[in-house]
Amino acid sequence: MPRGPRSPGWQTPRLRFGGWLLIAFLLAGLNSVQADWDFAQILQIAEKRYGTLGPPRGRIEAWSQMLQSERDAPEREQLSAVNRFFNQQLNFQDDTRIWRQTDYWATPVEALIKGAADCEDYALAKYFSLRQLGIPSEKLRITYVKALAQNQAHMVLTFYSSPTADPLVLDNLIGDIRPASQRKDLLPVYAFNAEGLYLPGKNGGQRSSDSKKLSRWQDVLQKMQAEGFAVGEG
Repeated sequence: MPRGPRSPGWQTPRLRFGGWLLIAFLLAGLNSVQADWDFAQILQIAEKRYGTLGPPRGRIEAWSQMLQSERDAPEREQLSAVNRFFNQQLNFQDDTRIWRQTDYWATPVEALIKGAADCEDYALAKYFSLRQLGIPSEKLRITYVKALAQNQAHMVLTFYSSPTADPLVLDNLIGDIRPASQRKDLLPVYAFNAEGLYLPGKNGGQRSSDSKKLSRWQDVLQKMQAEGFAVGEG
């Protein structure tokens, strides 16, 4: 991030809803994401697809156990547990090595099956885990940044405790969760969540587009639904 005032790309607008029908729609979507995940069914589906799972089964079961143990924990503890779990369970590798593709967005199950992930896979796995623990999507953004030290594109998950708060950054490059104002090594480019796509700018990163236009995001949602997850619109 540049020196001087905090980049507006790390801020989020205060949401305003136009009426009770819209509120009801959003609450229905939130409830669908928070519906309990049936990991017995999820494992059955995975075994039909991949055969006997072996060690990956243990990773998926550990994920289920972590979510269960953190269900009633404070938000900050949930953030730490989820961030630590995926940083420990997954080894960083690029998509060309894992998937033989230049850019592939894996579901959490796909990443845990492989035991490896690219940066976007870490961010996605953390996002969906925290959504399942009850954190609303407006507090979370999957954020595309430029990692300045590496001079390359990178993706992290950001958490906003309030609409105008300095967001916390959940990253696979640095294990500690730090405020964005302390991550001078990251330059925000765009971010998205279930509500939409956000671009940096003087208006605090106000929503600029619908996340339904992000084809890879929609592909991940569809793949997770096929794997047995109730994720709704994300």
